[in-house]
Amino acid sequence: MVDITHKNSTLRKAVAQAIVKVSSQETIDKIIQKQIPKGDVFEMAKTAGLFAAKKTSDVIPDCHPLPIEYTKISFEINGLEIIIQTEIHTIYKTGVEVEAMYASSVVAITMYDMLKPVDKSIEVSTIKLIQKTGGKTDYQKIASQVKIGVIVCSDSISAGEKTDRSGKIIIEKMKAFDAEIVDYKVIPDEIQQIQENINAMESEGCNLILITGGTGLSPKDVTPEAIKPLLDKEIPGIVEAIRNYGQQRTPYSMLSRSVAGFKNDMLVIALPGSTNGVSESIDAVFPALFHVFRVRNHFKHNEE
Repeated sequence: MVDITHKNSTLRKAVAQAIVKVSSQETIDKIIQKQIPKGDVFEMAKTAGLFAAKKTSDVIPDCHPLPIEYTKISFEINGLEIIIQTEIHTIYKTGVEVEAMYASSVVAITMYDMLKPVDKSIEVSTIKLIQKTGGKTDYQKIASQVKIGVIVCSDSISAGEKTDRSGKIIIEKMKAFDAEIVDYKVIPDEIQQIQENINAMESEGCNLILITGGTGLSPKDVTPEAIKPLLDKEIPGIVEAIRNYGQQRTPYSMLSRSVAGFKNDMLVIALPGSTNGVSESIDAVFPALFHVFRVRNHFKHNEE
């Protein structure tokens, strides 16, 4: 199975369908009138689908076991077609598309099994995903409108003594969301240089600045001190989410002094300098954090 330990649990939903086509109206009438020898077709098939939804990971090798927190199976008769629709919800790290499709397919096959004594020409078709929500694709559109500046604060890297890795991780992860990288700077961990570069990137049109380094406990770590005077409004929830996520992976996360907030319409976030720290911090809050720009744009539009 693929590694999902870096993901956050969110509300995820999926709707899938399958279609069972019978050969005559007589079969449809028998289903409705509950005259099928094997029993109530809709109720039996629905029960089978509920079992299937919960057992998907037992039969699909790459599916993760996950908590199924809601399942709805419904039927619609359209001529000689019975349209099966399955909706599944979970709060977890990965989606339930396969669970919804698998449940729909089992419902359809159960109906086939129950109907074959009275109808020899049944077809099962169109097993497909209708809708999914809760994954990263929900934020893809807004992410593509975000212009990002990346600042690496490190005396040793800026002096050429070490190679930057953390800044490159930020760039790689942001590009994966289709966000645009406008600027990338490696500078010493000095208050004046940090502030000057933040202001310069704002002038370049950046609406998100991600800074890595300078959030530790060393006297030389001054990134938070440089950022805070520039912010109009801090967003402590971002920092809390980063720290909580990191704390589940290493107890040292509590020592980070990350900062996040708005400077005018530009969001500035200070991330840890270590490669693990910066990677985990991004995983902790992205892509959901892109929603802040949707909210910001909404309020800005109403003000206008």
